[in-house]
Amino acid sequence: MFCSNITRVSSKNNCKILRLFHDVGFPTKQQSQKWTKVSHKLSPPPPSRSFSTSSASSSSLSQIGFLGWYLGQLKSRPIITKSITCSLIYTASDLTAQMITLPPSGSYDPMRTSRMAAYGLFILGFAQHKWFTFISKALPKRDVLATLKKLVMGQAIYGPCMTTVFFSFNAALQGENSDEIVARLKRDMLPTLKNGICYWPICDFVVFKFVPVQLQPLASNSCAFLWTIYLSYMASLNKVSIV
Repeated sequence: MFCSNITRVSSKNNCKILRLFHDVGFPTKQQSQKWTKVSHKLSPPPPSRSFSTSSASSSSLSQIGFLGWYLGQLKSRPIITKSITCSLIYTASDLTAQMITLPPSGSYDPMRTSRMAAYGLFILGFAQHKWFTFISKALPKRDVLATLKKLVMGQAIYGPCMTTVFFSFNAALQGENSDEIVARLKRDMLPTLKNGICYWPICDFVVFKFVPVQLQPLASNSCAFLWTIYLSYMASLNKVSIV
């Protein structure tokens, strides 16, 4: 008896539903497409937005700490930051060079370290800032061809100019006159440039190809640590005797 009542009720409901569809009509294909578009507009945003938010937050977290502070200083005070960085690296390089080449009976030369620090602070930091800014604007691409062009320009223009300034600056601080400085350049420039060709092209290729522009001076100075040990030794050689 109970089952028969349920059957009657369900059959009545089915009849009502059929009458409703008969009166209203089944949705056409165009109506179905409109309803689909409306449902897509009302649907929540895709989960990819959450992934982008998380990636942005992770990238912001990566800027926290010393690296984030240093990047901020590069952006707000680029020349001062690069100059201080050069000075610290050249100081460390000269200390290392003196530890390696100092004889057992010799003593540490603080004036030599001061000259290297002054060169990095007052000359090299500013020069690197101008050079890397110029080269990035002149050759903005970072493909292999553009990188090779930057490398050649560095070896043909920047390297010889800065090597000349380096030896002249150190010689002048040691009290050498113009004739003695010219004689030192004639003696030390060519061997230094030859050795630089064996070292700097590899460093420059990595720096120009893979390092962001704002960090290129820092990367170049990191490569210059070993090179400056050699330069410090060359600059400490006795002056050339002029007959």
